[in-house]
Amino acid sequence: MEDHSLEKKYSKLIIAVSIIIPVVVAILFGVKLKDFGINVEPLSFLPPIYATTNGITAIVLVWAVMAIKNGKQKLHERLMTFAIALSIAFLVMYVAYHMTADSTKFGGEGAIRYIYFFILVTHILLSIAIIPLVLITYVRALAKRFDRHKKIAKITFPLWLYVAVTGVVVYLMISPYYA
Repeated sequence: MEDHSLEKKYSKLIIAVSIIIPVVVAILFGVKLKDFGINVEPLSFLPPIYATTNGITAIVLVWAVMAIKNGKQKLHERLMTFAIALSIAFLVMYVAYHMTADSTKFGGEGAIRYIYFFILVTHILLSIAIIPLVLITYVRALAKRFDRHKKIAKITFPLWLYVAVTGVVVYLMISPYYA
């Protein structure tokens, strides 16, 4: 049985979370703990870890799509939940790093600089856009609204995969410039 009320129940929460997460991340991105007298070492070990988390997320997303195409619904469900958990872990590490360390400037010149900033900007904008898409897609699955779930998943999946992959690409492009 389809549950229309579950989607309705979560719609305001999805809107709130989709606004709150980018706003809080933007605010925390500018907050440095040292400015508040909290003397903490920069968490400079985190960027390769959160880049790897993005890479694992990409693999899990592809695996999840393969699972559902092979009729393995429970595996698909578990993998998608894991992909969401990985994305949350990435976000926590990303914010923690930026609260303890200065941003790294990209040092490339010429065409590579434009390519880097194109990838970075599209990565950031789509990472904001996928928040409501992921949540709506997930809630539609929970509500067993699989017709609507599948329709939005066709949009969510490639965008989320792009964000996960470009997260790794951005890291690889900027990593030579870390202090």
